[in-house]
Amino acid sequence: MSTDTAPDFRQKLAVWLDQPRVRNAIIAVIIFNAVILGLETSQPIMAQFGPTILMLDTICLGVFIVELALKLFALGPRFFRSGWNIFDFIIVGIALVPAGQGLSVLRALRILRVLRVVSSVPSLRRVVEGLLSALPGMGSVFLLMSIIFYIGAVMATKLFGGDCPACTPDQAADFAEWFGSIGRSLYSLFQIMTLESWSMGIVRPVLEVYPYAWMFFVPFIMVTTFAVVNLIVGLVVNSMQDAHAEESNAATDKYRDEVLDRLKAIEERLEKR
Repeated sequence: MSTDTAPDFRQKLAVWLDQPRVRNAIIAVIIFNAVILGLETSQPIMAQFGPTILMLDTICLGVFIVELALKLFALGPRFFRSGWNIFDFIIVGIALVPAGQGLSVLRALRILRVLRVVSSVPSLRRVVEGLLSALPGMGSVFLLMSIIFYIGAVMATKLFGGDCPACTPDQAADFAEWFGSIGRSLYSLFQIMTLESWSMGIVRPVLEVYPYAWMFFVPFIMVTTFAVVNLIVGLVVNSMQDAHAEESNAATDKYRDEVLDRLKAIEERLEKR
């Protein structure tokens, strides 16, 4: 193949790989491979269909390798300019790691191939890009939450984790387990923030001994659960909206450029006449 036709062939190959039917076929293989990897965790199924399942898994991996090889050939160095291409390259590369004794954990990471659905579906990519763009703003919120948690953990340890003359032995053991140290208090406060068994599991037993403990727990829940967490959700939603707006603007600009090019071509033809 001559040097003149090689770029044209690579360009046509890149366009073909970006066609919806090709992307949909890759998504189907990814989903099928996810089912296969799930079946590998079942000992009865592997005992009966083990060789067939392993063969299908190898075929799916072969499809992913061929796809990446074609993209590398079609895009050349431009392949590594896309973070999603690098992501796919790493995910498939992990699957090629030999199953040695020290690398069994890496082999277990083969299920990460399912994440290739994210790079193959534009709507999912938009969600992830919105989440990543929200991380800088979320850093300040996480710092604020860390300060609130640290203050709450110190207060809870001082208030409920020390000596309790009015407690029964069982209550004292529970309080020591929940608030006996800053680490345990942090974990208990995180459970309370998630509202998982916070009332009957932790707060009400504490209220039986410390009737005014609600003055600590209720404001903590109001600040963390209903204020800070919703602030994080708002940042993510706002970032996703910005990412969607940028994508829409890019599509509009592309369409406008195409229209201008067509009008310019029509004008040139009219001038030649």
